[in-house]
Amino acid sequence: MIVTGSLELKDYMYDMRRCMRCASCRWLDHIYMPDNRFVYRCPSYGKYYFSKVAYGRVKLGLALTENRLDDTPGMMDMVFQCVMCGACDSGCKRNLDLEIMNSLEALRGYMVQKGRYPKAHDKLINNIAASHNKFGAPHENRTRWQSAKPAEKSDTVYFAGCGASYTQTKIAQSTDKILNALGGYMMLPDEQCCGHPLFAMGQYDAFVKQMEHNLEAMKKTGAKRLVTACAECYKTWKVDYPRMKKINTSDLGFEVLHITEVIAPKLADGSLELKNKVDLKVAWHDPCNLGRMSEPFKSWQGERGQWGCLEPAEGFGAKEFNRGVNGVYEEPRNILSAIKGIELMELKRHHEFSWCCGGHAGVPEAYPELAAYSVEERLEEVRTTGAEAIVSACPYCKESFNTGLKNYDHQVKVYDITEIIAEAL
Repeated sequence: MIVTGSLELKDYMYDMRRCMRCASCRWLDHIYMPDNRFVYRCPSYGKYYFSKVAYGRVKLGLALTENRLDDTPGMMDMVFQCVMCGACDSGCKRNLDLEIMNSLEALRGYMVQKGRYPKAHDKLINNIAASHNKFGAPHENRTRWQSAKPAEKSDTVYFAGCGASYTQTKIAQSTDKILNALGGYMMLPDEQCCGHPLFAMGQYDAFVKQMEHNLEAMKKTGAKRLVTACAECYKTWKVDYPRMKKINTSDLGFEVLHITEVIAPKLADGSLELKNKVDLKVAWHDPCNLGRMSEPFKSWQGERGQWGCLEPAEGFGAKEFNRGVNGVYEEPRNILSAIKGIELMELKRHHEFSWCCGGHAGVPEAYPELAAYSVEERLEEVRTTGAEAIVSACPYCKESFNTGLKNYDHQVKVYDITEIIAEAL
């Protein structure tokens, strides 16, 4: 029996065996390759080359599952020197429909169970356990960004997340302005970290504790939708929570929306107007967890037969593969295009081919050289467009770009899309 989204490494034996090292996990498809400079899709391959790429990791997972390999000093680094951006998975699914990302997540969980994970992750783990945020900041400071209390009751809950609550507070303040312009909102009675850092690092037991707390808090509100401006929070609520509960995203009992999904239809039907002019030439960066990683989760159980055929194979009950193409891509582009004065530039690698900023999955904490490489590669891509600013939709993208610019000679401005929208309001 196969269960979609299982975190047991043994459940991906078929996928790990059938990897044929076709290189779709490291290179962009040849027909989509924009030029001979920006051709990689995998940051860890770009930094470390052959030893640190998805096809090597899944073969490692296969050998571990079959007890054909003993632990080695470099094994842990091979597994965790990865930004978990999902680029390999969307690349593979253009050809073979193997569950590469699920395999890598299960491999991380396997290593964590063996106690073989970077000890630099312990600080994040302990911060979330003790202070309910990744920074270890006092929990009572979580709402200090608020200038006025939100509504006591609303159909809309705003989930700010750790980044916007503690370090990138302008994002929370901008989102507050936007949601108030759309009719108001409420907060969870006791918002805590969504748990995304824990999930991305393979710390699944700790993740479940965060999930259960937040789901219970959301249930108590009775709200019909949860809105966030953080791509990582968005993917966590929309994909990882239902996955861990073995339900569909549609079965959560409330809708999960990114702020751009709230605004775009309001602009389209004329119920919201962005009046102010913002003179800026911007490059839009697709966050991994807003784009290719954010397709709704569909729970599935079935059998895999000869030649990998799935049963049921078609019709009601058939498995639906997430290929990374149905994420939130057009809404932010439509919003930016609707703002007077904005000139929107497209980066070479965009939509499901987007290059990761390198700012999550425990990489900045454990492997800062990989995080620095990943963000500098993206900044170089921005430079080629001639843009004055890079805009994204996640506090950690903004943080990564600002950090990367400190050691980069070409300077651009960095904005979250909520800040641009708030200015346009």
